[in-house]
Amino acid sequence: MTSFLRSDRSRAVAAWLLAVAALVLGMVVLGGTTRLTGSGLSITEWKPVSGALPPLSQADWRAAFDGYRAIPQFQFVNPGMTLEQFRFIYWWEWSHRFLARLLGAVFLVPLIWFAVRRDLPRRLWWQFGAIVVLCGLEPLVGWWMVASGLAHRIYVAPERLMMHLGIAFALLGALVWTALDAWAGSARQTLPSPWGGRALGLVALIYLQILLGALVAGNQAGLVYNDWPLFAGHLLPQDYAGHGLWATLAHSQGAVQLHHRLVAYVLAFAALALGVGAWRSSYLPPESKLLGVMVSALVLVQAGLGIATLMARVPIGLGVAHQLIAALTLSLAVAFAWRVRRL
Repeated sequence: MTSFLRSDRSRAVAAWLLAVAALVLGMVVLGGTTRLTGSGLSITEWKPVSGALPPLSQADWRAAFDGYRAIPQFQFVNPGMTLEQFRFIYWWEWSHRFLARLLGAVFLVPLIWFAVRRDLPRRLWWQFGAIVVLCGLEPLVGWWMVASGLAHRIYVAPERLMMHLGIAFALLGALVWTALDAWAGSARQTLPSPWGGRALGLVALIYLQILLGALVAGNQAGLVYNDWPLFAGHLLPQDYAGHGLWATLAHSQGAVQLHHRLVAYVLAFAALALGVGAWRSSYLPPESKLLGVMVSALVLVQAGLGIATLMARVPIGLGVAHQLIAALTLSLAVAFAWRVRRL
């Protein structure tokens, strides 16, 4: 009996997964700050082990600065940058990579420990496998993203930024869901409910909006069309179409901002309807109702924050807050979806 219980649930495992999720949340915030301060291309090499150490001498700093001076961003955006100014952006990017290394250690070492002790719930092995894959992909895609801005661009490719951020948010959602599963144990049998599909649909819509937001960020599209609800006084952006379908969907500033706005309207309506429906439902227990209302409220807060961020031309504080609230909204929506599927 003891062996069965140990394989079914582990609150120690759940606490560890939530700690890793908190680090992912920190990575999202720090990554957003790194992007908004223009620091993401300051380290032009990928050294997973030796790169953990920052420059330790003036010669090391000069070598790092020379690497940055060789890329287009320095030549076309920051040609007058001094070494002291370079140190500022370098420390942001180094901190982002250092936290990524710390996150990897905090995930991997306890994973091995729990596996050796057979404390990982057996029914969750496939979920742990997915988390391991996401953890492995994130730094690889991160470097692939950075590499896109080192030769022929002054910023990273928007679609690669979208993939990098998308993996981070998928990892965050997987950690939250698996932690809840590990904490609660196996679900009891329940009658079919429409709430599971509705909640997962909202999670998918939130995730899509996050990906579209990454395209807005990657194209610097928050710096154009800073009126709302119009686009420079027009109903639609005047430069919507790019040179081809992909150029329009992924690289047109007008298109990516329009798509982000349209999905925001759909998401706000869907979240509001879900929140009202959850509160009025006679089927959902009180804690599920509360989660539904909280998700709905957070989506509406995020929509207002997005408008304020756009109209203020994306100041660092508002930009970081917008990304943080997106992560919290997704996490809460995942928790709501998990809960209503276990009534």
